Amino acid sequence: MARDAAAISKNMSKIRSKDTTIELRLRKALWHSGYRYRKNYKALPGSPDIVLTKYKIAVFCDSEFFHGKDWEILKPRLEKGSNPDYWVKKIERNRSRDCENDKKLLFLGYTVIHFWGKDILRHTDECLRVIEETIWDIRLADCPEINLK
Repeated sequence: MARDAAAISKNMSKIRSKDTTIELRLRKALWHSGYRYRKNYKALPGSPDIVLTKYKIAVFCDSEFFHGKDWEILKPRLEKGSNPDYWVKKIERNRSRDCENDKKLLFLGYTVIHFWGKDILRHTDECLRVIEETIWDIRLADCPEINLK
């Protein structure tokens, strides 16, 4: 089913980079669990969607399409679609930029967590649990007098 350029343009204009549904869902869960955070923190590489500065955790809420989930499957589909050169190049650049930003954040001592949008929407509690376990690991690492044997 071919869509006209006006319909595509209208659809693309609705896509936001901040305060997306997936970000709001995860932020709300964190807030209700008592965690405070910074959102879209520009002081860090990649402006992570959520940053728990107290624990040096950077969280990215990635959409499946724009960040290339299952890239081996998505790439051939894009190559058959309309404007394949643009989309393949764009998503490959997004993926490489994500990797570069992760390396920079790791160098700064941050723990980086990426969640796919559908995982956040379907399993918000599991995403929250991953963040809480990361906080627990960081707290244990900062407290050397506790020996777990």
